[in-house]
Amino acid sequence: MHRRTALSVSAALLVAAPLLTACAGEARPGTAAVVGGERIATSALQAQVKDVRAAQDRSPQAAQLIGASAGLERAKLNSMIQSLVLRKAAADAGLTVSTKEIEDARKADVQRTGGEKQFQDMVLQQASIAPGQIDDAIRDRLIVSKLTDKYGQDKIIEPIAAAAKALGVEVNPRYGSWDAARIQLTGGKTPWILQKTTPQTAPQGA
Repeated sequence: MHRRTALSVSAALLVAAPLLTACAGEARPGTAAVVGGERIATSALQAQVKDVRAAQDRSPQAAQLIGASAGLERAKLNSMIQSLVLRKAAADAGLTVSTKEIEDARKADVQRTGGEKQFQDMVLQQASIAPGQIDDAIRDRLIVSKLTDKYGQDKIIEPIAAAAKALGVEVNPRYGSWDAARIQLTGGKTPWILQKTTPQTAPQGA
């Protein structure tokens, strides 16, 4: 399994993309981004943020976790966009990730970290991922791993960049702008593929 890839880059193609902006140039209310015609609603983004904050609130280190994730809303939108891009890249490459693969990967992570609670705590602390978001994060990690196996670590950027270009990414200016070269929202501090592999960064093995 590929961990900590050095890349710094941060689903079939859909049609009839709704516009983020109206004729006057103002952002359409309720839309955080549009990726390949798929609208990411502000309410969906806020739901992800709410789930993370709720999990953080339950932690004994709540204040520390919340303080360390001040840019959570943008980070979550970044992740949501990149997940759609990864699905497109996987589809283009003829790659799939099964439910069983996700389950097996999660079991292995849980075993290496000493239990389900320890694993959930680690992922929440390292990547601001709520328990209900873990399987999606593992799916993305597995896609990255399969793309790396297929194209090589030095070439993985090419199919991902092509997928992002084919989909097209429009972002509500409220959340920043899309960096096509790095394949991520501007203002991010952590290379996005590192975020996609975070559930395996602490435990070793496999």
